[in-house]
Amino acid sequence: MAKASWTGVNGMVGNAGRWMHWFQPGRIVMALFLALSVLAPSCGFKATAAERVVDALGRTVAPGPATRILTLGSDVTEIVHALGAGERIIAVDRGSKYPSSVAQKPNVGYRRQLSVEGLVALRPDLILAAQDSGPPEAIEVLRSLAIPVVFVPEDNSPQGIERKITLIAASLGREDKGRVVSAEVLAAFQAATDLASKIALERRKKVVFFHGLVRLSAAGSGTAADAIIRYAGGINPMAVVKGYKPASEEKLIEMAPDVILMMSDGKGGPTAEQVFGTRALSATPAAENKSLIVLDGAYMIGFGPRTADAIRDLAQALYPEVADAD
Repeated sequence: MAKASWTGVNGMVGNAGRWMHWFQPGRIVMALFLALSVLAPSCGFKATAAERVVDALGRTVAPGPATRILTLGSDVTEIVHALGAGERIIAVDRGSKYPSSVAQKPNVGYRRQLSVEGLVALRPDLILAAQDSGPPEAIEVLRSLAIPVVFVPEDNSPQGIERKITLIAASLGREDKGRVVSAEVLAAFQAATDLASKIALERRKKVVFFHGLVRLSAAGSGTAADAIIRYAGGINPMAVVKGYKPASEEKLIEMAPDVILMMSDGKGGPTAEQVFGTRALSATPAAENKSLIVLDGAYMIGFGPRTADAIRDLAQALYPEVADAD
């Protein structure tokens, strides 16, 4: 077994009816939004930023000299830290766990199940949000508030990481630093994929990533997990379908994965006994050798500054001989 461990106040008032439709009691919440979203958070730090940026949704946003930033997405949080602006972060989403200093920040929960009231109550002057943040009705409200929200693109490629860094750097007024970080990340990514390229095609292992063991939902094409498997030199037999799909026992036997890849549960698992004790997985080639690789979720599928390291770790776990030759 291998194991590695958010246009202006006028627009806001114009949208009052929608807010009162979504949130109850409407008058109280509306008053809260009006009061909090126009407060000007203050601190001694002065920051500059690009006057305008175009985000992942094609929106033109004026970030302003943000000093109270809320980050939604592990990759977003890590990029802000890599740009040297981590001290400006006031809160993060549940998936942001790196660096360790984010553990001291208020946590707003899962980024796809956001509570607008909770976010506004923190008085951010900029929200940097992963493109897949939600739910849609919460995002619509966020876009109506006076707080600038920059949506960061979801792109599971080295060029995608560079786009994220460039956008966030411009939003924070750290373009020069952004170019440095981008160059470092791209170089590390190339080195990691070069390592995996040493594996001959006929020796590449079939790897299936499961998000959990309850429904056995496996990662198909277009997912971050599929991308990380490919970059690390593996073959994803689930790539014939798009997104996450349930994998039946018959389908798993047909795919015959050599390795099962999963995210850490943060409690030392899942273990090989738990994984291969599942009937649908017990008849796979992976079960014969208890070939299970467990990686931290944000590290493995975040596609941020540390992704090159995750690719290297996965490649070396799949092919120990690569580690010896590196």
